[in-house]
Amino acid sequence: MTRVGFGFDVHQFAQDRELWLGGIKIDYEKGLLGHSDADVLIHAICDAILGAANLRDIGFHFSDKDPRYKGVDSKILLKECVRLADEKGYRIVNVDATVCAEEPRLNPFIPSMQAVLAKCMGLDGDFVSIKATTTEKLGFTGRGEGISAYAVCLIESK
Repeated sequence: MTRVGFGFDVHQFAQDRELWLGGIKIDYEKGLLGHSDADVLIHAICDAILGAANLRDIGFHFSDKDPRYKGVDSKILLKECVRLADEKGYRIVNVDATVCAEEPRLNPFIPSMQAVLAKCMGLDGDFVSIKATTTEKLGFTGRGEGISAYAVCLIESK
């Protein structure tokens, strides 16, 4: 059986935070605000995996009220989502994601993100697609207030 899941996440920028995106640290003047490391891309991918396997959402599994997840590296959450899908009898086929941000420019970082995310999910890098776009100065991302990410994940029964 083949299933597809969709994920979306958004985080606002904040001073005095590191910017983690796609599992890598990006040198930028601001980071994203969140209970964990606020890696908006990984969070969208987690929701896509969980949705495909009908396992609810990232907030259900990793509550922002739970102190265990305060400042947690989102790669840990991603690996756990993969494990949950595996436990339910599914394997990830591929992930396709889009990050929306006016700044910083993300294209130079995409190959590193793909490699890190593929490793976390146990996939060949060719099965992790990441695209970056702007919102043409529209909305909160266009005003430089934060970053959003969308992801789809295809899974199949093992």
